[in-house]
Amino acid sequence: MSTKDRILEEALTLFAENGYDGTGVEQIAEKVGIKAPSLYKHFKGKEDIMTALIDSAEERYEESFGSEQHIGEIPENREDFLRSTMGRIAFTMHDPMIRKIRKFLVQEQFRNERLAEISTRHQLVGIQKMYEKIIEGMMKNGLFIHDDPALLSIELVSPVVLWVSKADRQPQYEQEIMDSIEKHIRHFCDVYMKDK
Repeated sequence: MSTKDRILEEALTLFAENGYDGTGVEQIAEKVGIKAPSLYKHFKGKEDIMTALIDSAEERYEESFGSEQHIGEIPENREDFLRSTMGRIAFTMHDPMIRKIRKFLVQEQFRNERLAEISTRHQLVGIQKMYEKIIEGMMKNGLFIHDDPALLSIELVSPVVLWVSKADRQPQYEQEIMDSIEKHIRHFCDVYMKDK
């Protein structure tokens, strides 16, 4: 791993644990095993590190979870829908970088407008819009009953976001939470999908 990547990794851990204001450049450098002046060879300062972390996490999230612009293939049946949805949830709950970014965003969203926007997008609006398109595509393919895809996506996503937040706070309940999420998604399919 390059020094630049190690700086980002250690900075993210410290930001997630101590918050942005509670983390100094010297602490980051110390964790990496370099002197603070050496850190400036790679980044202009702490703000530059945070920007690089957010950009990297956004790219990772887009590639592995998806977005309104990158929904992937429309599921062809109930099991495809359940499998792809649970896969996205497993990614967001288990990816170490995404978990730390989410913890960091929860702390910092009230102090930084850009982080507030990112937090809202990843915790509700972006996911809701992505699933709105997926559900709309599945409606066109005759898999979902005809209804308002925006409302259905909110109904699907909102409880999941709350459960993921609980898992972040209380990881000891993760298996119970995953079971609840899967039960919720199955119930959602029972109510709105045509192939009962």
